Amino acid sequence: MNLIYGIKDKPKFSQLLVFAFQQMLAIMAATLVVPVLVNSTGVTNLDMDPAAALLGAGFGTLTYILFTKGNSPVFLGSSFAFLSAMYAATAFGYFGIIIGAILAGLVYVVIALIIKLAGVKWISKLMPAVVIGPTVSIIGLSLAGNAISDLQKANAGGSTLIAILCGLVTLFVTVLASTYGKKMAKLIPFIIGIGAGYITASIFTVIGNATGTEALKVVDFSALSNNFATISLSSFFHVPKFAFVQAIDEVSAFDWSCMGTLALLYMPVAFVVFAEHIADHRNLSTIIGQDLLENPGLSRTLLGDGVGSMVGAFFGCCPNTTYGESVACIAITGNASVATIAASAIGCIVLAFFSPFVALVNTIPSCVMGGVCIALYGFIAVSGLKMFKDLDLGENRNLFVVSTILIIGIGGLVIDFGQLQITSIATALILGILVNLMLNPATKTNKK
Repeated sequence: MNLIYGIKDKPKFSQLLVFAFQQMLAIMAATLVVPVLVNSTGVTNLDMDPAAALLGAGFGTLTYILFTKGNSPVFLGSSFAFLSAMYAATAFGYFGIIIGAILAGLVYVVIALIIKLAGVKWISKLMPAVVIGPTVSIIGLSLAGNAISDLQKANAGGSTLIAILCGLVTLFVTVLASTYGKKMAKLIPFIIGIGAGYITASIFTVIGNATGTEALKVVDFSALSNNFATISLSSFFHVPKFAFVQAIDEVSAFDWSCMGTLALLYMPVAFVVFAEHIADHRNLSTIIGQDLLENPGLSRTLLGDGVGSMVGAFFGCCPNTTYGESVACIAITGNASVATIAASAIGCIVLAFFSPFVALVNTIPSCVMGGVCIALYGFIAVSGLKMFKDLDLGENRNLFVVSTILIIGIGGLVIDFGQLQITSIATALILGILVNLMLNPATKTNKK
């Protein structure tokens, strides 16, 4: 595609702030929700701080940029793949969670060293377009249910139809701004779309509150009202609950015999996320017209992802991973500037300390985010389709590989081995690789 801003381009400072804010909106909901999900299980007395996870994502992304020498526009956020491991690891406290993340990160380091010595050609042979393309597609398609579920949800308990209307306003405005917008508007369609949806939802909510009509209540403003219930320094400045600070007091009491359990919880998941790492970087390479597995190189991107994941857990308990939402944002806006990614990471770090912003983000209704996620997740799916559109699907060797991956991924086949859970995406990828190797022993792709 024709990029408006390439990897090395640096937008004007005023524009950079706006672009960075848009990237933050694209990744923020998912990044903040991971610690919330862990806390909601009720199986732990740990109180993970979403703001700390946001800060961890910022530092993790800067770590990634450092390792890739600013040659890859990737944002790292809290990983959903590690949720099961985190649920179980809470029994070992904050220190155990950090140790688990370090062990997972070491898997990346070992794989990166192997790739550094053996090169990346074996990756291309193992995961050609016929495998990676449909895998990228199901990353987007597997999230479709989440987007539609959010689209129908009014946070204040209002009507589902009103929620859908607000979400569709968000979607339509985003689409129109991206397609017909001029100059700046074309670069910030998500900010414009979310703003329009939020204003629409707020108008309905204000009318609902004024008239006592429950069906019109969409936005739950309690996060903002609670933040300013008593005006104090904490109303404006919030020190996140850093994981490493909480872990310091646990070091002396930690049972080191649990290392084996933590390794079994975290390290296998790292191999699963490695597959998603390949898929996301392949997808992004197609979008920006530069093979990131060659430059900066898969060994560097893996090191950045692995160490960045450790950093994320060190600050906010949550290991990081590459975000498809960020990739989709780049695809839609044509802005692949690493400077924008770096600015968004710094923005996450700064705003993690700013209470009103965290409170404001928490008031954005799910239906509005659902509307914008239809576009984001859809672009991920379409990007995958583009990767194998030139393959001859009349050839059974290609048809069976693609169909296996799509059906298993969309069908949601998850395989559990005790504490280890292989996600549907990873399962689809693994079985797709096996089918491809079985039908194409030389792993050749058949093009028209």
